[in-house]
Amino acid sequence: MPRKIPSLQALSCFDAAARHESYTRAAHELALTQGAVSRQIAALEDFLGVALFRRTRHGVALTPAGSAYARQVASRLDALERDTLDAMAASPAGLAGGARGSVHLAAVPTFATRWLLPRLPDLAARHPLVTVHVDVATRPFMFAGSGHDAALYAGTPQQVAAWAGTRAQLLMAEAVLPIASPALLAAHSARRRWKPADLLPLPLLQQSTRPEGWRQWFEAMGVAEAAGPRVLQGPRLELFSMLAVAAAQGLGVALIPRMLVEAELARGELVVACPRPLRGQRGYYLVTPELGAAEPPAVGLFRDWLREQAAAAEAGDGTGQ
Repeated sequence: MPRKIPSLQALSCFDAAARHESYTRAAHELALTQGAVSRQIAALEDFLGVALFRRTRHGVALTPAGSAYARQVASRLDALERDTLDAMAASPAGLAGGARGSVHLAAVPTFATRWLLPRLPDLAARHPLVTVHVDVATRPFMFAGSGHDAALYAGTPQQVAAWAGTRAQLLMAEAVLPIASPALLAAHSARRRWKPADLLPLPLLQQSTRPEGWRQWFEAMGVAEAAGPRVLQGPRLELFSMLAVAAAQGLGVALIPRMLVEAELARGELVVACPRPLRGQRGYYLVTPELGAAEPPAVGLFRDWLREQAAAAEAGDGTGQ
């Protein structure tokens, strides 16, 4: 039975006209005449039985029905374009062997930027026919219709368990420890070994999403002054990446997972102020939809590679991150 779908040309003309609210600019974008765009949209309105535009003194404007349909059409055309680019990018069969395809990944930004991306050249070297596309997502979402194959998510076991219709694998537990600029530490003391209580007089960088972070760390280290207001004072920043930059600039000491500041530590811009990590409930998970069919080969390859990278990172990091 034929699908009840308008022609792709009609949808393309409608999408362009909806974005510009102008048949003239849509025609220019699509290299068509204004009359051709007008005829395609008229045919689409006849097909739907719905008015998509209304005439104005300055041209055309979307009707409420047209505005709602435009949002749906734009997302479908975007997905079709992604699928087409994936097909165009795929190497012909027989080249280099092995699995090929794309992995569309949603990921928390700091972990993706600071941990995943520096390791992707290794994946490319091992599996040159696998391409990873990365979008930002910080909260659970419905995989159906999202275009994503998997997600890298930071959260607690309870949060992961509540993500309906998915399966999750813990990659690494999150453990934070005090990180600072060596210049900041040297300006306050010539000591080479800092005990937890020694950090109290230093400026403490606060993470706005974890306002009790420093209190929890000092309490875990047995510092009595953890109950005082001092541990709550200091500039508040939202992301680990912001904390890392602020710490490197000497603005204060930050609680950050070591794996997220590997580059700064290697360059000497940051140092571990006190090698006493605090492991919480949060961890980094690979989340995938529960599939009835077999998992795409590229996603399986990416999962195996990611598990290997996470295991190597934990094995090589004395803080267990």
